[in-house]
Amino acid sequence: MLKWLLGGLGLTLLCLVGLLGWQVRRFRRGLPHPPYRSPALHPRVDAWRDDRVQVCWVGHSTLYIRWNGLGILTDPVFSERAGACLPGEVVIGVRRHTAPALRLEEVAGRVDVILLSHAHMDHFDIPSLRRLARPDVTVVTASGTGRLLRRMRFGRVVELSPPESAELAAGLVVTALPVRHWGARFPWNRDYGWNGYLLEKDGVRLLFAGDTAYTPAFQDLAEAGPVDIVCMPIGAYNPYVYNHCTPEQAWQMFEEAGGRWLIPIHWDTFVLSREPVEEPLHRLLAAAGPRQDRVAIRRHGEVFTLPGPVPGDGQMQAPSSVKA
Repeated sequence: MLKWLLGGLGLTLLCLVGLLGWQVRRFRRGLPHPPYRSPALHPRVDAWRDDRVQVCWVGHSTLYIRWNGLGILTDPVFSERAGACLPGEVVIGVRRHTAPALRLEEVAGRVDVILLSHAHMDHFDIPSLRRLARPDVTVVTASGTGRLLRRMRFGRVVELSPPESAELAAGLVVTALPVRHWGARFPWNRDYGWNGYLLEKDGVRLLFAGDTAYTPAFQDLAEAGPVDIVCMPIGAYNPYVYNHCTPEQAWQMFEEAGGRWLIPIHWDTFVLSREPVEEPLHRLLAAAGPRQDRVAIRRHGEVFTLPGPVPGDGQMQAPSSVKA
């Protein structure tokens, strides 16, 4: 009887594995297959000044921000693959086709705050976080996800749910914002939250949307004044438009938030959907029309330096640098 049960379980497992493999192959047939490449730009963050707000797009949703001397890293993914982490830090998942514009070692000692929008594996990379863990680093993450960091040597882990806020180092205030997405890392993670974040410090406001479909939630931000930098996802919308905004919707949310400068993220790093990898930027620029100059970063490794206001006209100067 036991042998019959074990045989039946084995056959069932074999069928499930075969079905999963067939579904993966069927899905991959409709995906683009870009060649692997390294970014043409490689910024030197050790040369950045501490009296400016500078942002570098490392890749996907990973941004390195230097904000008047405070180092901030968003959704750090430096691994070659985004997926499930097995013992020995072996990762099974989708392989990146664009290398990170910065090596983790180049920023590890220059990070004070890490923002984690949600626990999806292309945003919450366990191997990268383990290597970034230091007692002087604070992590802000979505509700229920702090347990994933329990064995890491971070000095402080703050879980937030919209509209909660936390004041961190050097006067940085982080507010969790509602976004239209979901947070489960695995199907049984029903209590994991998902956030966007508004960052405020020294009179500057930055919106990191994380991952979201179109939502009117950012409209309220404009009531308190313009948002200087908006970091908005523009990829993985085909066919997942109910969980990921299109480039046109990203531009709409940027305008509704009262954004001054837009940094597009979540594109041309991992193949997660069917649109060609360069399509999101082309569509975003078309949507921006005559305001294309507001798209501050267009390539991996580019650095945007927030300019100051032009006296008397209330407008922003042209960015002093958008390259490494």
